[in-house]
Amino acid sequence: MAEPVVAAVTATATCSVFAGTDPDGVPVAAVEVARRVGWLSALVAQMSTRLVAERWNRVSLAELATGVDATGRRLPSNGWMALRRLGWTATVPDGVRVSDRVKRIAEEHAARLLRLAVHRDTILRAIVDTWPADPRRRTDTEWTALWAALPATVTRVEVRNRSRHITAYRAEHGRLPASVSEAEQPPRVSGQILLAAADRQQVTIDRDPHQPNTVLLRVLLPAVEQPVSYRDWQWLTLPIRLPGHVPAHASVHVPTLRLVDGRVRADLPWRIPVPVALPVGHRRALGVDWGYNTLLTAVVARTGTDRSGRVRVLTDNRPIAFDATGACAKIQRLRTVREQIHKRLDHYRRLLDDHPDPHLQTKRDTLAAEHAHICARIRRLGQALAWAAARWAIDQALAAGCTAIYLEDLTSMEARGLGRTWNGRLSGHVRGQIIDSLRHLAAKYSLAVVDVPARGTSSGCPRCNRSLRHVAAPDRLTTRGHKWAYCPACQLSCDRDHAAAQRIAARGLLGQEHVARTRAGTNRTTRAIDTPVRAVRDKHHATPRRRSHPKTSRLTPSRRQVPAPATPVTGQRPAGRTPQTRYTGQVPTTKSTPRHPLGRPTSRGFHRHVTATPVTHTRRPVPRLNKS
Repeated sequence: MAEPVVAAVTATATCSVFAGTDPDGVPVAAVEVARRVGWLSALVAQMSTRLVAERWNRVSLAELATGVDATGRRLPSNGWMALRRLGWTATVPDGVRVSDRVKRIAEEHAARLLRLAVHRDTILRAIVDTWPADPRRRTDTEWTALWAALPATVTRVEVRNRSRHITAYRAEHGRLPASVSEAEQPPRVSGQILLAAADRQQVTIDRDPHQPNTVLLRVLLPAVEQPVSYRDWQWLTLPIRLPGHVPAHASVHVPTLRLVDGRVRADLPWRIPVPVALPVGHRRALGVDWGYNTLLTAVVARTGTDRSGRVRVLTDNRPIAFDATGACAKIQRLRTVREQIHKRLDHYRRLLDDHPDPHLQTKRDTLAAEHAHICARIRRLGQALAWAAARWAIDQALAAGCTAIYLEDLTSMEARGLGRTWNGRLSGHVRGQIIDSLRHLAAKYSLAVVDVPARGTSSGCPRCNRSLRHVAAPDRLTTRGHKWAYCPACQLSCDRDHAAAQRIAARGLLGQEHVARTRAGTNRTTRAIDTPVRAVRDKHHATPRRRSHPKTSRLTPSRRQVPAPATPVTGQRPAGRTPQTRYTGQVPTTKSTPRHPLGRPTSRGFHRHVTATPVTHTRRPVPRLNKS
């Protein structure tokens, strides 16, 4: 058996930097570290902003888009080196002395912004050159000409957004823009320090020999706000504690420093070797469909051949679901409270603009702190939900022996005519976080994640490829609804998301020859191939036999069937359970643990609001590499 191709998977861990030490070993407080990092970030942002503004014109962007310098040599991948090849350098403010490494950091930040502008300018030029006669509706010929002029990695979302931008510019100025520098203002430069552009004379990073889960970042920072000489720069050693999910054998790299709410955050890249997950050659995969309440609905599918030798898609028809109704409802309630507080903050701001009042300012500060606290709760709950859903999907794929996971490509999804509430729900969903977490975990276990076209996955029947009828419930096939799907042709009746997951898996397995690499580095199926999915019994997931005796119900019996209490009561004897006493503040010691309606013990917090299909068993061992 051939050895798998090994590649390095890179991830980023956000860590907090609190305190440090100077070269003499004297401790430096966290406030002082944050102050010095803020001075350096402000200096770098000032230099980058000036460089971007100088080169924000049509000629400079076209020169950068050629990819070669004046001598015809190809520009390097490093941004600061590419700008210096073109003769573009960052200008240091008057009276300030910085090293060449600080200039590199500023030039790297400016190069990334300018290269992104070149990509947008390429799309804008292609759309302007093929501008249709009716901007609201292009013909097939106009679409063909547009896609021929665009790069291969451009998506429909980018075309749609750039077309709307051009339409707005045309309505305001009466003509089409000639370049993105004419249609947009120079971008704002954030205050982050890209230490990866510097060398060891500016920053070093090593593992702490005494604490394996800690790295020592040694960086040269300014000791004053406006350094006028090299003596105003000082080395600081900043210990960074790695999160628990970073393996001990991972190699760490130079981070990016940011200042968030007065604290220093380090985006620390780390890398581990894993076998490469190819986007082709898969015979068993997990198809995943997105939902609003039932967040993920998956199905296991595999390829097979019929008697005539044609490739067919088979599934065991076993529904797998990750139901996060309670967690999503909780996030929505927190968003509602956040909007209410934001309204009050705007009202206080208008009052303070007209009549400044210290008491009113105190109330506004209190509300602002509460608003920040609720935003943090929403953010933490969304992250926990995303990682839990991604971890569940990976476990289900490994347990079923799958080598690929197929998802809907919902980058072009937008709500139209549904009102502000539905738009807010869709935009605030954790779907993007789940995708990022899923790709990260899948790379660690050598699972390929491929996006398939989403159009028609919920409207077509997975058995006969005809149109489905969406009804309210399986016993209400004549009532229009959203959750249940019924096919009048083949009499299929199943959950709508379950039917869509089967079509997603079929499109992914049959479209492996049409997988392309996007500009973002993801795999995407460019062609949707639909075929009837056949439901077969999987020997690895055998269905239990039906019992001869009827199954006992877990529901509480009616009041008439329960014996009355033995204690004498005044008046007519009641029927039913023994009356419960009211809570008096004392917790009874004999009280049993409350149970979930599905038989799972209840608990407080996040896991009380999420119900998922359990992982059954593992078909094959997970491929792992030696830590060496």
